[in-house]
Amino acid sequence: MLLFLGIDGGGTRTLACLGDERGRILAKAVAGPSNPTKVKVGAAKKELLRAARAALRKASAVAVRKEALLEGAVGNRSNKPCLEAVCAGVSGVDPPALSRPLLAWLRKAIPARRHLLTTDAAIALHAALGTAAGMIVIAGTGSIAYARDHRGETLRVGGWGASFDDLGSGHDVGRKAIRAALCDFDGSGERTVLTPRICRALKLSKITQITQKQTNLEIKQVAALSTLVSEAARQGDRVARRLCAQAGADLADLALALSRLLSRRKTLPIVCSGSFFRSSPTLRRSFARRVHQRLPSARVRLLRREPVEGALAMARNLAA
Repeated sequence: MLLFLGIDGGGTRTLACLGDERGRILAKAVAGPSNPTKVKVGAAKKELLRAARAALRKASAVAVRKEALLEGAVGNRSNKPCLEAVCAGVSGVDPPALSRPLLAWLRKAIPARRHLLTTDAAIALHAALGTAAGMIVIAGTGSIAYARDHRGETLRVGGWGASFDDLGSGHDVGRKAIRAALCDFDGSGERTVLTPRICRALKLSKITQITQKQTNLEIKQVAALSTLVSEAARQGDRVARRLCAQAGADLADLALALSRLLSRRKTLPIVCSGSFFRSSPTLRRSFARRVHQRLPSARVRLLRREPVEGALAMARNLAA
């Protein structure tokens, strides 16, 4: 049995998926964030390895090549590879200064015959469309639009990080929700149910305490507030609905900018991925409406598979 490992490393969590040559998924495991631009490189390596080892242990527990898995990969007691190929799609690894040493580490840490390190956008696009031309727009902790044209060339728009970019992302909306709650408190903005909900989520007795806590807030904590915004929007809160609608428009602008850079022989499919897209109907409607205003024939849909399955498929392709 040939074994393959796919890894999806993001700003909130890392998911590893072990499969065989027949396309069966044998085990999945979750670890913490592994985007090296949002956590330290050492922490990213730790979570990538933790997710991989947990998936291998789960497979071992059901007696799938138990001896080889435990010796060759989990304990790393032998340099003999038990995996045919490993593909890791990790957010934030675009710069060669990050990707080259991380790939070298991956080859040593998880023995396999072949290794591929790419971005989380690349594996999401493969999960959505395989090797066909098309576009993926991701709204999770961060945001990005990524596409492959009919010539096989890839292009991106956005995704430059929480400090300066990531419009429409969970972090962007979480930050704006905090601002809306502060405006609610001081009377400069509209009343919103987000104010007490954010206080409960961040363990604050009143929203103004956020000013003392802001330097200690992690990106994933702020991004997690987007779930509260999505829920409040579904319940009719006008501030939350505006935040979700604006996020949808911002993400649509990424897609429209990317479409202008691509070959125009025909409209490419646009696939939406990420936790914020999944949680917010208001976001999805706003996104589709703005896209269709400029690209009436565009085919917009949600990603039906997990991005890690794209990583697993890319690992199988390495062996092929």
